[in-house]
Amino acid sequence: MSSGLEKVKILVVDDNTHMIKIVKTILRGFEVKDLFDANSAEEGFEFFRTNPVDLIITDFVMDPVNGCDFVRKVRTDLDSPNTFVPIIMLTAYAEKSRVEMARDSGVTEFCVKPVTATELYRKVCAVINTPRSFVRTKMYFGPDRRRRDTDFQGEERRENPYGDDVAEAPPQRVYNVG
Repeated sequence: MSSGLEKVKILVVDDNTHMIKIVKTILRGFEVKDLFDANSAEEGFEFFRTNPVDLIITDFVMDPVNGCDFVRKVRTDLDSPNTFVPIIMLTAYAEKSRVEMARDSGVTEFCVKPVTATELYRKVCAVINTPRSFVRTKMYFGPDRRRRDTDFQGEERRENPYGDDVAEAPPQRVYNVG
């Protein structure tokens, strides 16, 4: 039985070569054939800039440029070829402040190390099967951080401190995954 991931191109960005090997081994188990890797945020962005990928998996803690700065560059740099690309961030640190920092940088999903094959598969399928709308404000560009009904207009609706946001739909690629 096919996983549906055979045609998905994935870039893994991590400054730890052992972690890259682990993630790529897990992804090969899902029948992903087009796997690329980079040992730094700079190398990852350069590869991304010149090669089309469908998904990026990046580490949080990297030197000299961390994963959040890398994600912001992918989302906002004028040389970025696809600001809508789904990005899964892996990290050994799951404190609320780090999760919020990753979310606010524009990651699509967050995964805590040690990552299991089941959890990574769930995240990969989620970003492919249910792409999220994107939001652009003065201070943020990335996937809509709201996970529930966004049409709520009741008395309890929270105000957006950044002004009206403009939802954008990411370009759609259709894969039959899972």
